[in-house]
Amino acid sequence: MNKRTCLYDKHVALGALIQPFGGFDMPIQYTSIIEEHKAVREHVGVFDVSHMGEIIISGHQAEEFVNHIFTNDVRKMKAGDVMYGMMCYDDGGTVDDTCICKIEANRYFMTINAANIEKDNEWVHKHAEDYDVVVCYKSDWWNQLAIQGPEAERVVTDVLHLPCSDLKFYQCREVLRFDSGVLISRTGYTGEDGFEIYGNAEYIVSAWDKLIAAGVKPCGLGCRDTLRFEVGLPLYGNELSETISPIMAGLSHFVDLDKPEFIGKEALAKQKAEGVAKRIRGIQLDEHAVPRHGYTVLQDGKEVGTVTTGYRLISADKSCAMALVDSSLKLGDRVEIQIRKKTFPGTIVKKKFVDKHYKK
Repeated sequence: MNKRTCLYDKHVALGALIQPFGGFDMPIQYTSIIEEHKAVREHVGVFDVSHMGEIIISGHQAEEFVNHIFTNDVRKMKAGDVMYGMMCYDDGGTVDDTCICKIEANRYFMTINAANIEKDNEWVHKHAEDYDVVVCYKSDWWNQLAIQGPEAERVVTDVLHLPCSDLKFYQCREVLRFDSGVLISRTGYTGEDGFEIYGNAEYIVSAWDKLIAAGVKPCGLGCRDTLRFEVGLPLYGNELSETISPIMAGLSHFVDLDKPEFIGKEALAKQKAEGVAKRIRGIQLDEHAVPRHGYTVLQDGKEVGTVTTGYRLISADKSCAMALVDSSLKLGDRVEIQIRKKTFPGTIVKKKFVDKHYKK
């Protein structure tokens, strides 16, 4: 049986379409994906992302340990900073992508993908055995809202009364509500300005009710996917996986090879130096066909890759895909995507199909 977040009954009451996602029964949409997508791009929307997992790492060697399992370099972080990166296997394949908040010296807050909670928790605990750290799996306590869109700062300030206007992109802070900790970070997964707010069930339910009463649009995971795709953000299981490394995904700027060591460093350094056989590229189709995950990419009739995500863009008049294709393909090269019994021509383009609008 799938798990349910603390807001499940709220979603049902709002008439949401509920479907399984990452082991949870989650809202996919309330009205329509297009309407919810546009609300985030033009105004503000709120997502229940309480299905995400949380791990807190603390102790004398916390910085050293997090750096060991993480591709980016947390030694560069100050208290209140957030950093994106990956955990990798020895061969460079991706365990998961994650955001890490540095709460204070030697205390880090890690957010992990819902479908990977059990795997990630085991991975982190396994590699912590030789370090003087305490690893606390806290997913059953923490819940999370994502408030996204150009009006997000106003809503978080006026409706939730949380201090946020001075936070810069990828910064966070702890505040106290309901006699328990609330963490707010200026991050998100939509390409718009916004905040992710973590707290216990009591606080998150209260915050949700206030936001809905204030007219903030509830948004499901359907438009969360269309929003992240348009701005080229990867999804684990699509653009990152056990067989797709950060280098293959075009995310080498989140891999700090200048660090003394981290799991997967040798393999990733070799990929960076020698190149990889396949990499994630963007494709824009000439016509209004809709490419889907798993569809074949061809060049001159020869198979050269597979679509990882594809949509008819909501924010722009074009059909696009991200695909794992032969690394010999360059920007401007012509390809085709096989959609059922027909092939549709397109061009290799940058993965970011729509501009991001972060507040930096």
